[in-house]
Amino acid sequence: MKIGMLTSGGDCQGLNAALRGVAKTLMNELGDKAELWGIRDGYRGLIEDDCHQMKPSEFSDILTVGGTILGTSRQPFKMMLKADEDSEQTKLDKMLATIKKEEFDCLVILGGNGTHKTANLLSENGVNVVTLPKTIDNDLWGTELTFGFQSAVDIATTVIDAIHSTAFSHSRVFIVEVMGHKAGWLTLYAGISSGADVIVIPEIPYSPEKIAEAINRREKSGKRFSILAVAEGAISQAEAKMSKKEFKAARENMPYPSISYRMADELQALTGHEIRVTIPGHYQRGGAPCPADRLLTSRFGVAAAELIRDGKFGNMVALQNGVIVPVPLSKVAGKLKTVPPDSDIVKAARSLGLSMGD
Repeated sequence: MKIGMLTSGGDCQGLNAALRGVAKTLMNELGDKAELWGIRDGYRGLIEDDCHQMKPSEFSDILTVGGTILGTSRQPFKMMLKADEDSEQTKLDKMLATIKKEEFDCLVILGGNGTHKTANLLSENGVNVVTLPKTIDNDLWGTELTFGFQSAVDIATTVIDAIHSTAFSHSRVFIVEVMGHKAGWLTLYAGISSGADVIVIPEIPYSPEKIAEAINRREKSGKRFSILAVAEGAISQAEAKMSKKEFKAARENMPYPSISYRMADELQALTGHEIRVTIPGHYQRGGAPCPADRLLTSRFGVAAAELIRDGKFGNMVALQNGVIVPVPLSKVAGKLKTVPPDSDIVKAARSLGLSMGD
């Protein structure tokens, strides 16, 4: 079997570990019958036929290495069916042409939401595909966990942990902006794990007045500081009532580099406290995968290889109830897994006395 492998979308911890899991299992199960090819920079490499045969040695000593040895890129799904300016062919046409030319028997694709839309499109066009769920946002439908998430939680938690001492020393309010545009899993997990006082996620629109009340309550109880874990995709209750067009216009005209800086001004006006903002940014996606992600990617890799061996294509490997299972791509593509506002973990945060900003 000639198997093409690619990593697509934003990078995260565990991509190399997942590639290793797939490759080692295929080599152990199929031996010389498995010919592994790396496709460079995600779907770009498939579009431009930029691929190379990989040696077993390339999968050695990469379990703990961050990033991706294959490189990655973002190729928006909405552009896949549009013809390029210099050609009548669409990106999908070019990918299918590469697959035919290279005679790939199947593709192993690692990625998040946009990646899975395109993977499903390829599957619908007759390509044998198996995918692995990757994103620090943990917002991919059909799996309890995506790899990269646990590592990002560790990093975001460490950042907030470190803020505690300086916040206490200076009696300040700190906002730590955590990654997550549409889903608040990372902010929620890191906020609870680090003992943040306020957690603001996209799924629960915030009120500046309610957050100010939480800060003032802490001050009256003798607390010297407050720490807010805020998702980069947080929205106010006023914005939640806007149409998509109104919201887009409002954000485009917002005179702040991010939502956290706007929130800082809002809260400073309401509380009179000096507010500081910390943004760890892409630091949350970098470095070595944590042990939990190394284990998860290894399990995902083994499961993906077994699906290839058994000819069960058109599936994503997923974690459900602690067990690795295949989930049809048609059920995954285009679906976002967000935090239910009434979920047990949100209820737990509230029971602990945390404000959710509402």
